Amino acid sequence: MPFPPSAEPSAAFRFARNALDRRAELRDDAATIEAAWAAASARVFVLDGGRAIVRRGEDGGTSAAHDAATATALAGGATTRLFLGTADDVAWFALAANDFEEREDAPFHAVDLRSLAIEGSLPEDHYGALATARGLLHWHDGHRFCARCGAASQIVSAGWKRVCPGCGAEHFPRTDPVVIMTIERNGRCLLGRSPHFREGMWSCLAGFMEPGETIEAAVRREAREEVGVRIGRVTYFASEPWPFPGSLMIGARAEALDDELIVDPVEIAAARWFDRDEVRQLLDGGHPQGLHAPPPIAIAHHLLRRFVDGA
Repeated sequence: MPFPPSAEPSAAFRFARNALDRRAELRDDAATIEAAWAAASARVFVLDGGRAIVRRGEDGGTSAAHDAATATALAGGATTRLFLGTADDVAWFALAANDFEEREDAPFHAVDLRSLAIEGSLPEDHYGALATARGLLHWHDGHRFCARCGAASQIVSAGWKRVCPGCGAEHFPRTDPVVIMTIERNGRCLLGRSPHFREGMWSCLAGFMEPGETIEAAVRREAREEVGVRIGRVTYFASEPWPFPGSLMIGARAEALDDELIVDPVEIAAARWFDRDEVRQLLDGGHPQGLHAPPPIAIAHHLLRRFVDGA
């Protein structure tokens, strides 16, 4: 299954690159899933929370894909097993690690997904699959009990559903939609600093969507709540799976109707307007005050690049 067409902006984002065919029609075929797991060609990601267990080779290469036997040993035995799909007739799975411990003499290491994405050491089509694995495993970890009656639920459909044996309720994996936007007015872009950002980083405003909202409504609400700015036209840009732990970042361009800021100190540590030259300096690492933007793995970086280029 190929990546999306290169003309799509989302194809530029590392966590959006996923060559897996999810093969939903196989999820309830237990015999086929077991045969795929038993095949020598099967490949498995092992995750310890937000970290992937990778093998660092003597040649400097890195691999997050393991055979089933190695993956089972790394995961610590019996664990949550998820079927992710297939690529080139190879079945891909994910396991959750149980208290993985590194050894100095072993080639296996737990590396957080953000670091792996920044260093770009994995095959490009593995990042989207890892994002899928991380999101699914995180969802299972937080939904072990039925939300309706409280009974322990069971994993079915190769990891794509949980069923409650008590009341029969079915629970399906969810992703959390987040709007993230450049807010623009008169050739300037409004950026903010979250309280948890590392020193010097400025980025686009963002926030979780709420029930009953359109993307446009969420952009307008977040801008009003966080910085007191009214928004007119909103246009969609692109989207990116964001496995920290399981969101979908929905990028947009928003046209501000005013430029006076009323910053919510609970949500935002600081906010201000930047012109195109200054945003270019943020992206290229040449800002005179040492300020910088998020790295290219993040959709915010590409939103800001689009603003600088006047797209």
